[in-house]
Amino acid sequence: MKKVLLLIFAVSLIFAVNLQSSEAAPKWQQLAGQIEQTIHEAMEIYKTGDGRTAKDKINDAYYGIYEKEGMEGALRVSVSAKAVGITEYQFYKVKKAMLAGDPIEQVQSEADVLIVMVYDNVEAMENAHGDEGGWASFLPAFLILIREGLEAILVLVAIIAYLRKSGNEKYLDTVYNAMIAAIIASFVTAYLFASIFESTAAGAGREILEGATALFAVVVLVGTSAWLGGKADAKVWKQYIQGMVDKSMTSGKAKALALAAFLAVYREGAEVILFYQALFNNTSTDVDMIWYGFGAGCIVIAILFFALQHGVLKIPLKPFFLFTSILMYLLAVSFAGSGIKELQEGGVLSQTPIETIPIPTIDIIGVYPTYETFGLQMLLIVVGIAAYFYRRQQQSKEVIQ
Repeated sequence: MKKVLLLIFAVSLIFAVNLQSSEAAPKWQQLAGQIEQTIHEAMEIYKTGDGRTAKDKINDAYYGIYEKEGMEGALRVSVSAKAVGITEYQFYKVKKAMLAGDPIEQVQSEADVLIVMVYDNVEAMENAHGDEGGWASFLPAFLILIREGLEAILVLVAIIAYLRKSGNEKYLDTVYNAMIAAIIASFVTAYLFASIFESTAAGAGREILEGATALFAVVVLVGTSAWLGGKADAKVWKQYIQGMVDKSMTSGKAKALALAAFLAVYREGAEVILFYQALFNNTSTDVDMIWYGFGAGCIVIAILFFALQHGVLKIPLKPFFLFTSILMYLLAVSFAGSGIKELQEGGVLSQTPIETIPIPTIDIIGVYPTYETFGLQMLLIVVGIAAYFYRRQQQSKEVIQ
């Protein structure tokens, strides 16, 4: 509990330092007008034959206004992740058309669709929130913290439960310290990209950083999942315990678990700080309600953390390791989808929508209807199933022998 309180205090301090002095930014309609004006400027540039500079101007509209000023985050929370995905894909289509040198009429048509879409987003947010203030300020602050914190909690609970179950409580401090270090690193990263490098490249750079971090987390989680799954058999676990010196883990394994904790918190922490920055920037009234939402979110996160942690510990040995292994692998699948999505938003990877199968956008578990994101997730699932049956086959051979 001491560590949880320290964690909450660290987050509160970060927000207090970074957000208290924020000034109210333009309303959504004004932001939509700025985006429209920037798109018109991009089209004027494109008509001169300079497609690359025109594309960069569209990036200004996306990274410098749509994302930076909080419209993307507000739309995601108040309306749906699907609406965000559709709008982001339209930004991508305009940029792709400009780089391909498509006819001016065709590019203009795509740009007009984008402008209408942005205003539709504003209307949807206004209908969802009604007048600004009150619960309209509380709810996004609360939901953002719950949404972003839940993914990190699931990873942390699995790691902490494993350490306690295996009698390695002495490494808990390493994991807790990694969590706190991740929060500090999240703040530093968000500050650098949001305050120092306020340029188009910074916006793309943040998406690329988040995507790379998520994919690195996939590698760590898959490796940890495989290791935990291999210990599900009671005989294997007993041999492992007997083989450890003083029932301690190797320093390398402890570092791997700490790294998994760091990555889980770091990725979500940077997003939380940036989303809250946008909330404060775009709220001229009821700032207290945002803080109430943050406080309520911290309480719920603490309760979930406590409940999940103690619930997992009551599971018997074999189900425990199987559950933990599957959980981490599913989180890796989720991170793979969201990681690829971030790289797509950063312009590193292309976006190819899946139109033949009605795949929903489920942002909280990283499911998006594109071949790049969904394809990698399906590959991981197939590999995971194949690995499971291979392990079962190997265990059967050992029993026969």
